[in-house]
Amino acid sequence: MPKTPQMFILAVLLAALSGAPSGAALAYTGQELATRAKVSIEQALATALKAVPGTITDQELEKEGGGSGLRYSFDQAGTKTYEVGVDAQTGAVLENKAEGPHPTRGARVG
Repeated sequence: MPKTPQMFILAVLLAALSGAPSGAALAYTGQELATRAKVSIEQALATALKAVPGTITDQELEKEGGGSGLRYSFDQAGTKTYEVGVDAQTGAVLENKAEGPHPTRGARVG
């Protein structure tokens, strides 16, 4: 796995140029929604990495409130784990937040 965001993007571009099947370099959840997106997963990934440099640990295209209602969601690991949401129609960053510890199932919160 490439160690910097730039190396990751370069690896993705090289895979695309080498004739790799579409989507092989970037498998993600929600690919069935891709025909409705104006922004490609590669464009959204570049935007997310500009917002928060790090290693992508999860990526998906999903229907979500806010913006156009269709967004790419990336989990990015660095010094903290961030969730970055990119609107699939406009390319705007809709969400950029650090993820915190999740309460244990059944644990009382508050």
